Amino acid sequence: MFNPNFGYTSKIVRLLTSISASREIILNSPMIPKWEVHLRHEAMIHSAHSSTSIEGNRLSLDQVSDLAFGREVMATRKDKQEVLNYLKVLENLDKLTEGDKITEQGILNTHRMLTAETLENASDCGAYRTRYVVVGNRLTGEIIFRPPENEEVPRLVKELVEWLNSEEAKELDTIIAAGVAHYEFVRIHPFVDGNGRTARVLATLILYLRGFDTKQFFCIDDYYDSDRPAYYRALQSVNQKTLDVTKWLEYFAEGVAVSIDAVKERVVRLSSERLRKAKRGQIALTERQMQVVEFINTAGKITSGDIQKMFEISRQAAHKEITKLLELDIIEQKGAGRTTHYIMK
Repeated sequence: MFNPNFGYTSKIVRLLTSISASREIILNSPMIPKWEVHLRHEAMIHSAHSSTSIEGNRLSLDQVSDLAFGREVMATRKDKQEVLNYLKVLENLDKLTEGDKITEQGILNTHRMLTAETLENASDCGAYRTRYVVVGNRLTGEIIFRPPENEEVPRLVKELVEWLNSEEAKELDTIIAAGVAHYEFVRIHPFVDGNGRTARVLATLILYLRGFDTKQFFCIDDYYDSDRPAYYRALQSVNQKTLDVTKWLEYFAEGVAVSIDAVKERVVRLSSERLRKAKRGQIALTERQMQVVEFINTAGKITSGDIQKMFEISRQAAHKEITKLLELDIIEQKGAGRTTHYIMK
């Protein structure tokens, strides 16, 4: 059976500790979004843009967002289809497993969904490669990596799946398990095309299955796309004789830490000291209410006029937003007449 080779360095331990601390802050924040669907959708849009962009997709983030909302964009059919496929996979993560188990068939289905109507040969969708491929630099033609032979692929994937469902893997930190799976899948390179996207979805699926990101708020792919050379250097840092993935895991854990920290920072901006200490549980806020709270925590106060400009709404509509926050006992009024403004309570 597959047996990963890695060690726990001080950097990995530090990052895992940081990730755990950030996650606790998010889970125990006194303010949570009522608009969880919005946050999840936003994260999926970023993931779809970044993960396909890494492999050459030319759509901008705005174009990906337009596609996600059903709007038409000017782009090639293949670029649009790749993004739509990725969004579909992320929306159906819970259907790619058997209960809490990752399966070989689930991986094949994932690849089929990711590459539908985008490959030159439709028979390559959801099917292991039957012709040998190498990983190379598209600009220079240089061969970067030679994956295992075609005949080895089915066995190697089966062994990886067996390991992922084993007690040994389940005892590992979720981040480590996801990072190991990400690299090993890229190394096996089981498909003619779409291996990177499938590997990143597999890592996301592990985080989802293990309860780390059940709400799908985090977008790790942005980290990879922000510095693609660093992503590829990290993948190439693994010695092919020893297959020691320690350096790769340091990079992977750093990506998760950066991603979850971005979510944590927003939660912190939303929470005043008084609310963080409150014992009355979490307060669910709408998208507008969250933006108002963020504004106050940044500027120190807010006026009705600020809210009107922020959302381009009428004076009466702004007053309604203020009234809701007053009723929730989140803000309080200061001043009177033209000097009226609101601060966090």
